[in-house]
Amino acid sequence: MIRAAIVGLGWWGRNLVQATRHSEALRFTKAHTRTAATVADFCREHGLHWTDNLDSILRDPAIDAVVFATPHSLHAEQVRRAAAAGKAVFVEKPFTLSLADAQAAIDAAAQAGIVLAIGFNRRFHPSMTMLRQAVKEQHLGTIVTISAEQTALHGLAMTPDAWRAQPDEAPGGAMTAIGVHPVDGMIDLMGRVDTVYSRVSRRAAPHSDDTTDILLAFANGATGHIFCSVAATPNYRMAVYGTKGFAEILGHPMQTFRFVPALDGDHRRGGVPQVTETADFNMLTAELEAFAASIAERRPFPTPLTDILHGVAVFEAVLHSAASGQAQKVRNQ
Repeated sequence: MIRAAIVGLGWWGRNLVQATRHSEALRFTKAHTRTAATVADFCREHGLHWTDNLDSILRDPAIDAVVFATPHSLHAEQVRRAAAAGKAVFVEKPFTLSLADAQAAIDAAAQAGIVLAIGFNRRFHPSMTMLRQAVKEQHLGTIVTISAEQTALHGLAMTPDAWRAQPDEAPGGAMTAIGVHPVDGMIDLMGRVDTVYSRVSRRAAPHSDDTTDILLAFANGATGHIFCSVAATPNYRMAVYGTKGFAEILGHPMQTFRFVPALDGDHRRGGVPQVTETADFNMLTAELEAFAASIAERRPFPTPLTDILHGVAVFEAVLHSAASGQAQKVRNQ
């Protein structure tokens, strides 16, 4: 059993703790937040010992790993501190807000020899496994384009003092809250992104930009499109179009995987859809148990850090493109 501490017990940090409540692989035993009063009931209910500083967690020999669900700008320094203390680290997305910070954090983890994991939970869903196999095993033929849509409504309720509403913590409209997920999914499926062209707008949220559109060109020659918004009715879709078939994942729980083969000799219609439903799969439990297994077995986390680093480079390019109004080349790492 991996004994972990949670740093940050906002909405998402609580989700992470609850996802492992019945896990036999990882258990949260300590928590650190800015104030005790706001989390006292939650800590009591989940058997968490609250502490008023991170150093006490990093010095604790009974803690094997630290999970950070904290403001984005803090991640790089927190990873470096935890790595120096010899603790395995799990960081919620986005990893960092700059490529330089991402590289420094990864270097610190490598020097310390600790497991470093980034929370792109959608990689672990069976529907994504099926889509990945369809692409990698060429069931779809030559990939022409990939399209992703991810939306939510929490931007409408965000208060002006919320850290997620601050442009230095959440630049790029919906990118930090949502957009980094489809970017990571596309890197997983398609490989490196060569260039991006993006537009950021404020359509309905009162205190921050809420919507981001991105056109992507991949190194393999395919194209892509991402639409993400925190001011639109919740939905999720990841779709890949190829010469031999079309496949998509539907819905925020990612429950539905749908594959439509091309028909020989019929250029207007697809074949009979093949639909697979995976109900009630907990992606947070899956990623945290994969993190625990990586620590126990002394192996890297399944999501390659090269993909994570490239995702931060794409994020930077999206911000530069939105600011300049021009297509932006993604930096090499």
